[in-house]
Order: sequence, then C-alpha cells, then structure tokens
Amino acid sequence: MIEYFQQNLWQLWTLIGVICLILELTSGDFFIMCFSIGAFITAIVAAFVPSFTVQVIVFAVASLLCLLFVRPVALKYLHRKDPNRQSNVDAMVGRTGVVTDAIKDNGYGRVKIDGDSWKACGIDNMAIDKGTKVEVTAIESIIITVKPCE
Repeated sequence: MIEYFQQNLWQLWTLIGVICLILELTSGDFFIMCFSIGAFITAIVAAFVPSFTVQVIVFAVASLLCLLFVRPVALKYLHRKDPNRQSNVDAMVGRTGVVTDAIKDNGYGRVKIDGDSWKACGIDNMAIDKGTKVEVTAIESIIITVKPCE
C-alpha cells in the first residue's frame, strides 16, 4: 500500500489541492487557495519527478509565490474594500423587478426579482398593478417596499 502511494504521489497532491479548495470556500480570504494552487502545481511535477523532497520544495515555493503575487491581485479585484458596499438583503435596494400579484392599496402583493418572489408593499401604501416594472426603495424583514419605475 505504501509503495502505491510512493509511486502515485501526484494523487496525494491533487487530493490536498481539492481539500484546500473546499476549505477556501469556508474562509473566502484567498489564503488557503494559494496552498491549493501550490498542491496542483506539485501534482504536475510529481507525475514527472519521483523525489518527495523535490515535491515538498516545489509545493513550498509555489505556495509562497502564490501568496506573494496571486493573493494580492485576487483581493484587489474580488474583495473591494468599499466602506459603503452593501451585501445580502441590503443590496436589494435599487434593484428592479416585476409585480406578479397586484399590490393593493394599503396592502401587499408579490414582486419577482431575479427569479425570487418577494412580498411587497407600495411606497406610501399605493396600489400597483400586475406586470408593472418596479424599483425597490426599502426592505424591512422579508417585505420590500417598491415604487413604479419611471
């Protein structure tokens, strides 16, 4: 069994790379991803170079280079540090959708936004007809407030 792993270390490096990618999904800071890239590069090298010592050196160097060069670029373009950046439900404000169930005067209806159906009320409790294109102006809990688009 040990002989099998010694002859097929590229599989071990590939497994390490996949595990690191899965762990990266939990953190999202592109740190563990660098080790994943290093493991995948080492898997390619392991297919041609049987020396485990060389493979460990390649893994360390590739991971370090990735930390120095790839991670900063990924953080710059994928994690913009905008202090006013909205996420999750707050990002709904300003989005547009279509009324699927008419919004009644002082009541509720349904609005479809990107395939999701939301309980909605009109701004100033106004009625809005079915099929009207609307813009989200506010959100409270699971109810959005909308106004007709101009």
